[in-house]
Amino acid sequence: MIQKGKRGLITAAIAACIGALGAATPGISHAKTELTMYYPIAVGGPLTKVIDGMVADFMKENSDINVKAIYAGNYNDARIKALAALKSGNPAQLSVMFSIDLYELIEQDAIVAFDDIVKTDAERQWLKSFYPSLMENGVTAGKTWGIPFQRSTIVMYYNKAAFKAAGLDPEKAPATWEELISAGKKLTKSDGSQWGLMIPSTGYPYWMFGALAMQNGQQLMNGAGNKTNFDAKPTVETLQFWRDLGAKHKVMPEGAIEWGTLRKNFVEGKTAMMWHSTGNLTAVKKEAKFDFGVAMLPANKRRGTPTGGGNFYIFKKTSPAERTAAMKLIKYMTSPERSAQWSMATGYMGVGPAAYETAKLKAYVKDFPYAAVARDQLQYATAELSTYQAGRVRKALDDALQAALTGSKTPEAALKEAQATAENLLKGYR
Repeated sequence: MIQKGKRGLITAAIAACIGALGAATPGISHAKTELTMYYPIAVGGPLTKVIDGMVADFMKENSDINVKAIYAGNYNDARIKALAALKSGNPAQLSVMFSIDLYELIEQDAIVAFDDIVKTDAERQWLKSFYPSLMENGVTAGKTWGIPFQRSTIVMYYNKAAFKAAGLDPEKAPATWEELISAGKKLTKSDGSQWGLMIPSTGYPYWMFGALAMQNGQQLMNGAGNKTNFDAKPTVETLQFWRDLGAKHKVMPEGAIEWGTLRKNFVEGKTAMMWHSTGNLTAVKKEAKFDFGVAMLPANKRRGTPTGGGNFYIFKKTSPAERTAAMKLIKYMTSPERSAQWSMATGYMGVGPAAYETAKLKAYVKDFPYAAVARDQLQYATAELSTYQAGRVRKALDDALQAALTGSKTPEAALKEAQATAENLLKGYR
């Protein structure tokens, strides 16, 4: 018979042994931090496999975190689904969404600033490790709300074989608007089998227009997201130029040019030049049966392109443990090695200088210099159109662009209407 005092000691010893056994036995599971991440697939190619691989590698290194990636369609779909999940009471913890969703997400009190999550000096330095131009759409009111990941600029792809056949230097892309028109005329075939140039006017027309406007010395909005410059004289001149490329100079089709089919048109030789996201670079490299080049966009008063693509955001409805885990994942995905891997697999940019110092990306750029064009163009890049009431403001501009490009309204009349709409939407935010 065991005495009472000894029984207590034995019970404690058995409990300690069971605890130790549980800690040492792989078969006994422990609580993991669960993360749900919404992710947009906006550009063609097997991007889901790349993301799945990176997430799987992260979970191997962080066995206490489980990540579920939900692929939500385009950027608008990702935002709508992520915000719907928040309201449903079954929220995600983080998402990659449009960098230009910033003001809407802040207004809805949906996201938390990274400044309020970082704890160490090393983490605060990490916030400064990204290209400044990529941070313009992620920083406002002195705080960082978005971390760049799937980021791009607009670049010009051109068919070197078509250039050579037209008597143009295949190693020299048009560097000015005048050169663009001149080359476009030589590259356009009278039977309609090949156009000189295509600039997409569906999908993200405001993005292309932002590039053209900046090349004419005009930014579309202010830095506070509460004022637009749609009816400024340089903006109107810019839209007239875009319209004239088809209607007057005949170097590209009149009317709408589809974002979704443009890459196919280029690789099939239906256009000798196209403006498109650098996120298409790897896909074009794989699909084109001809030698092609990639160049910065041409200048009028200056060179210019808006940055584009998606940032990581952390939602406000998260526990401290979930925020810590989300930070781990974001730091992992944006690390120089992973950023380099992502850039090589997709054509999107490495998001900081350190990515281009990795041995693998250095070697890749040496072998395929066009992989650095978007990065080099950052010196001319500006923030993408982003305002409060962003969806409605962008729609007003997109409708104006379509009206002018199809000839149903003059550029001046269309942009005056867009500016009036934007003014009514934004005046209460000043």
